[in-house]
Amino acid sequence: MSKMSELSMVLDALIECGNKLTQAAEQLRSYYSADEPPKEEPKTAEPQKTVTLEEVRAVLAEKSREGKTAAVKELLQKYGAEKLSEVDAANYAALLTDAEVI
Repeated sequence: MSKMSELSMVLDALIECGNKLTQAAEQLRSYYSADEPPKEEPKTAEPQKTVTLEEVRAVLAEKSREGKTAAVKELLQKYGAEKLSEVDAANYAALLTDAEVI
């Protein structure tokens, strides 16, 4: 292949790339200049703070001191436990939320 034909092929490929870039730029321009603003990505909920056994224990102890021991026991049973140490750590946040209501 002669150098001229190689150069011609490279130039053709370069022109094709340029055309594709132009098309992409035009699509971006039309997308961002549309009458409607682009839709925002839905915001993800912030990760929940990890609730510790000690935090749950403190709230439940306070409820017991307030005379709500029976309600605390019912709450533990709701989570399948007779005592706090038997509650699955994955349920601490929900348990704490429920405890704050009683």
